[in-house]
Amino acid sequence: MRPAPLGDTASRFDSSTPLARELADITRRRARIQGTSLPRPAATRIFTVANQKGGVGKTTSTVNLAAAMAKSGMRVLAIDLDPQGNASTALGVEHRSDTVSVYDVIIGDAPMDDVVQVSPEFPTLSCIPATIHLAGAEIELVSLVAREQRLRTALKAYLETIEDPFDYVFIDCPPSLGLLTINAFVAATEVLIPIQCEYYALEGLSQLLRNIDLIEKHLNPHLAVSTILLTMFDARTNLANQVAADVREHFPQQVLSSVIPRSVRVSEAPSYGQSVITYDPNSPGSLSYLEAAAEIARRGAA
Repeated sequence: MRPAPLGDTASRFDSSTPLARELADITRRRARIQGTSLPRPAATRIFTVANQKGGVGKTTSTVNLAAAMAKSGMRVLAIDLDPQGNASTALGVEHRSDTVSVYDVIIGDAPMDDVVQVSPEFPTLSCIPATIHLAGAEIELVSLVAREQRLRTALKAYLETIEDPFDYVFIDCPPSLGLLTINAFVAATEVLIPIQCEYYALEGLSQLLRNIDLIEKHLNPHLAVSTILLTMFDARTNLANQVAADVREHFPQQVLSSVIPRSVRVSEAPSYGQSVITYDPNSPGSLSYLEAAAEIARRGAA
């Protein structure tokens, strides 16, 4: 019997198997992303990526959104404010204990220009690294003058002196509501909250929102929760779909349409000192972050 023509076989395969449908969907999404250009913001948009609950994808989202924006032609600065330094690792910048870091900016009044490193990810992506010294910064900040405004003062001075301005600044916070996170809130104009699509997703969120409201009233009147990103989404489970529906119901204006799926490639990328955007650009996780970045850019231009 003569074998079926290749085109016929591919057609039947595409219409009858979940894997082929997924591949076709990825191909369509990749083509759509490649065919669009992102609008540049009129002024630098400064995001603090925060959630006091650990393991929800703060650092992963900071790194990959920054890389996605840079890949799209934006000039991006990522500030690692977490003593663990995971964002610095993922962006491939030096952050040994003797590296001049964000600690020296906040505690030692070092100019940001001396601390910024260009990430090997993209030439338009820069990073201010964190080192282990940042672990003691919470205690050291207590006795300093204008302790809540140290990061804002340094960032404002830096942005005013550079010739080629950044389009986006993303600040990665530790999983707490201490003085480092408060510094991040005071320095930013927008808050991006990653929410894990699991049972405890909304637990503690009300406390976070109350703290943001207090900071807006007393320290930074320009601060607003502009973006909520659903992470670790598994469409196969009823729980993930229910959590997503609940979050969208409570925050219809802030939640992005794009969701970040559970992805092995997203988890693997930092071990190679990369974002998933460069580690596996055609993976579902990479495409999802590119779509989320595009949505953030379009919302800001609206």
